[in-house]
Amino acid sequence: MRMTTSLLAFALTVSASGITVPPPIPDRPESLVFTPLRFEPPSAAEYRHTLPCGLTVFLAPSTELPLIDLSITFKGGSYLESADEIGLAGMTGALLRTGGTTTVAPSEIDETIDFLASEVKIGIGLMNASASINCLKPNFDESLALLMDMLRNPRFDEAQLMLRKQEAVESMKQRNDDAEPILDREWSILLYGENHFESAEPTGASIASITPEKMRAFAARVFHPGNAIIAVSGDFDTAAMLAKLETAFASWPAGETVGDPPAPSSSFVPGVYHVQKDIPQGKVYIGGRAITRDDPDYFKFLVMNEILGGGGFTSRIMKSVRSDKGLAYSAGSNLSPRVWYPGEFRAQFQSKNATVAEAKATVFAEFDKMRAQLVSAEELDTAKKSFVETFPRTFESKPQMLNVFVADAMTKRDENYWRDYRANISSVTAEDVQAVAKKYLDPASMAIFIVGDWGTISNGDPAAPANRPKFSEDGTTHLPLRDPMTMQPMDVAAPASK
Repeated sequence: MRMTTSLLAFALTVSASGITVPPPIPDRPESLVFTPLRFEPPSAAEYRHTLPCGLTVFLAPSTELPLIDLSITFKGGSYLESADEIGLAGMTGALLRTGGTTTVAPSEIDETIDFLASEVKIGIGLMNASASINCLKPNFDESLALLMDMLRNPRFDEAQLMLRKQEAVESMKQRNDDAEPILDREWSILLYGENHFESAEPTGASIASITPEKMRAFAARVFHPGNAIIAVSGDFDTAAMLAKLETAFASWPAGETVGDPPAPSSSFVPGVYHVQKDIPQGKVYIGGRAITRDDPDYFKFLVMNEILGGGGFTSRIMKSVRSDKGLAYSAGSNLSPRVWYPGEFRAQFQSKNATVAEAKATVFAEFDKMRAQLVSAEELDTAKKSFVETFPRTFESKPQMLNVFVADAMTKRDENYWRDYRANISSVTAEDVQAVAKKYLDPASMAIFIVGDWGTISNGDPAAPANRPKFSEDGTTHLPLRDPMTMQPMDVAAPASK
């Protein structure tokens, strides 16, 4: 009785004092009610500046930590390599970082970076190159000066080049050791053609041909203000940072801006393709060329793929192939659009050789179902929420936010893209999903690529019924392994079915 009286008195006191009493804890998780998340994406224009020398700069000052993060993104990558110089871009990026400058030896570069407690990175990828520093605020000026020296006055040290060449050759020798690299490279060749930069692979000869002179010419073509956009976040004053950047870049001549990456010149040929490898499980890709980033079907395709195979354990392919039939540990699908030419849609799984055919048939059944029937309201809602409710993470940190702005500026994305993103996702209907499924999930327009033991794969699971799924020799193209040093097909006979 005394306890009840005390609690009542406390409640009356709290009520009289104006203190808000939290609502009772629900009995079950599904009874939880959350207030709507209100988030407006930042506008790139609010962070954009233009230096007197013409360079675009995105700045996001913050006093949370005494650190400064600077990144310079340059348009240009391995798509600029000639056919006999594959590997030059990557080697140039590596040597810009480790090869010293005309006045500073490679070992001194590393010692200086360690002394400053800075992180310095330089690299060249397929379509872009980058140079960055992350350092303490008091060490920013010296770190920036060092980075500029590395970019403008590279030494391309011969000893460092020899070491990198040796590492590249040793890596090449292992190209055929695992199935996944084989599948990835052959799939790229099938998608984009053997002469496209996305499928190009360095050879022993192309690596041997790299010289300091070639690297210097390649670096000069890519690393200059005419190709660059700068992003800086951290503890700094905006006006002071702009002045420092202008001082650092004003005397660096802007060269000619490089062109856009080229589209594939070859045609994509659907069919069944196989590379023989004696492994217990077959690795499989199913798909083909799809859409560009700015295609009108983009948002519809995103949602459709999320339901089909992109949504992890909530997706249809994962449920049917793994959960229902136990044919694979992991299965799903990806949509990877490109900016300048169509990218790819791909379903993938890894299954025992004997059950590869059944897993493939299961994936195709999900394609057919997606084309024939409207998705459920629950599936559609779950897929759309996966994009809408995780949307704020795109801008989770200042460096991450600036990276988005730089990428958009580099690729000339519609300035309203992020403002309208959630509305475009939310507007996708079940009918839209079915329409893009009918348009893009046609098995006749796809390729199936398998790396595994064909003798077992082609016959299917002997423990299954007589009408079990199988692969036919008719229409199957058996591709030989490639020589790891030349990337030329080796003379290997096509395997026969058992």
